[in-house]
Amino acid sequence: MDLQSQILTQIKKYQKIVIHRHQRPDPDAIGSQIGLAEILKASFPYKEIMVVGKQIDGFNWIGKMDEVDNDAFNDALVIVTDTANAPRIDDRRFDQGDQLIKIDHHPNDEPFGDIMWVSTMASSSSELIYDFYAQFKDQLELSQVAAHALLAGIIGDTGRFLYPATTPHTMQVAAHLMEAGADGAAIGQHENEITLPVARLSAYVYEHLTVLDHGAAYLVLTNEILRSFNLGDAGTAGIVSIPGRLKSVVSWVIFVQQDDDTYRVRMRSKGAAINEIAKLHDGGGHPLASGAKAKDEQEIKEIIAQLDQLTIDTAKGE
Repeated sequence: MDLQSQILTQIKKYQKIVIHRHQRPDPDAIGSQIGLAEILKASFPYKEIMVVGKQIDGFNWIGKMDEVDNDAFNDALVIVTDTANAPRIDDRRFDQGDQLIKIDHHPNDEPFGDIMWVSTMASSSSELIYDFYAQFKDQLELSQVAAHALLAGIIGDTGRFLYPATTPHTMQVAAHLMEAGADGAAIGQHENEITLPVARLSAYVYEHLTVLDHGAAYLVLTNEILRSFNLGDAGTAGIVSIPGRLKSVVSWVIFVQQDDDTYRVRMRSKGAAINEIAKLHDGGGHPLASGAKAKDEQEIKEIIAQLDQLTIDTAKGE
């Protein structure tokens, strides 16, 4: 029995299903979580399907979280989408259910769960959820709400189909979701809009980004800088991709200071794999999109030097 069939067997077995995703969610985290929940609600209306995690107002247009008490996890199936490692799972009760399933498209460097369906070839976890539906569409229902959520996740994780993870299959899935009622134009507008503070921070990024000789680029955003734009860490998500629009930039890193004076590290690349660098600094992720942590300015300098060396080696063809 393949993994997808095992997952469907477990879904049919349990009356209560609780679906989690990662902390600090992006559209794919919310989209895959809500999309799966809505597919299961439409397919098994007699089951209790719940989504948990911090409610993010900016993603209300995709879906809202449920208020769930501890008893809900008794004899429940727990499914975690779009989350590479257990410490990042939002709502720490994920291990209080009867069975745990992981569905993800990140490298499976830190396995967890009784069943793990991980495919790094997928553009997004939302694409995987659609593939799950498509494999069993004689038994599952795809509602318009589910289609809208899944397309939001795909558009988000592909950068509106700009990133290399976009495949012909991704585009086919997007088409099927639009045929099912997802409003691609409305989703694109939601994900393209930014607030005025983020717009001003974007200008700051262009003005202050340091670009090294071989295309490595970096920017440090201290708490003082963020306060001047009336933004916190969460408000910086919209500017992470900006350096990649510059032709001279091939890999980049943005350091965002946290309340404890450590730094959140957001790394991106147009070609060279940067996730091995992230792993050296308490992080990981996709080859071209990773996250890490830096405890101080010295570690910031180390990461910049490693990224610079990576771009030099890549330019030499090593």
